[in-house]
Amino acid sequence: MSLSSDSLTLLLLCSQLGLDNDSVKPLTLREWNPLVRKMQAASLRPSDLLQQPEHDLRLKLDLDEQLATRISYLISRDIQPNLSRLSSLGISPLTRADSDYPEKYRQRLKDSAPAVLFYAGEKALLGQPGIAVVGSRHLDEAGQECAKFVGNACGLSGQVLYSGGARGVDTLSMESALEARGTAVSVLADSLEKQVKSRKEALSRGDLCLVTPYSPNAGFSVGAAMGRNRLIYCLADYAIVVASDAETGGTWAGATETLKNNWVPVFVLENDQMPEGNKLLLQKGALAFPHPFKDKPVKLPEWLKEKTDILPSQPTQPSLF
Repeated sequence: MSLSSDSLTLLLLCSQLGLDNDSVKPLTLREWNPLVRKMQAASLRPSDLLQQPEHDLRLKLDLDEQLATRISYLISRDIQPNLSRLSSLGISPLTRADSDYPEKYRQRLKDSAPAVLFYAGEKALLGQPGIAVVGSRHLDEAGQECAKFVGNACGLSGQVLYSGGARGVDTLSMESALEARGTAVSVLADSLEKQVKSRKEALSRGDLCLVTPYSPNAGFSVGAAMGRNRLIYCLADYAIVVASDAETGGTWAGATETLKNNWVPVFVLENDQMPEGNKLLLQKGALAFPHPFKDKPVKLPEWLKEKTDILPSQPTQPSLF
């Protein structure tokens, strides 16, 4: 696995690789972003930290003793065995120091863009034109049909299907996209290593990319699931919410955050039996997505474009890291 020195530094500072639960904690984004600004002011790149004694770190970057000691510990450890094991599983890191880091994350999330991602499969799919499909794990018949329809439409029209890789909407839409010989990206909240083993065929064909901002062996947590929702929306050009609870849950949180930040146009499945959350999202400014869709599946991207105004461009993330 070939990594730039800058990318290696981000992995050392901002990932859990090679650390156990009792070790020094990696830097959070709230800690990493101020450090980046100090490095820029001192004309330093991340890789320069690898050569800096702790005393020099404190002076050049105006760090308190505790943070300087922590940084020195993090950059001194050896993570090559961890990287080799991940590589043997088909998993690679991607950091904000890499030129092929998803540009949509830089533009839309800015300082909130994950410092480190781990992925398996076709990296080039990340940020390609596509549609995010989100929703509950528990669906009525209309919801199931909608999830499958959108996945199929993405496959037939050449759009990437973006989802979260969970049961329900995510899995139904992803499998429909792949069955239509299309492509998909699943942004995972947990268990990348397990998912890689169960999706070998699609990964080997280059039809699928699995990506996560968390450790590849991380278990499920509600916080992680909530945190990755924005990452699904921000890779896509449009989002379709199939089913949402009202004012609670990850689907609701992700949809309302996207509406607030105007990341992408949000459509919500509308029918007579739609969940209460769908109704409230429509009241908040989401656009109605009809069920059943009256045109051919291949026409879906064109229909979405016609229903939405072009969003204003957003400034690129000022920091390279």
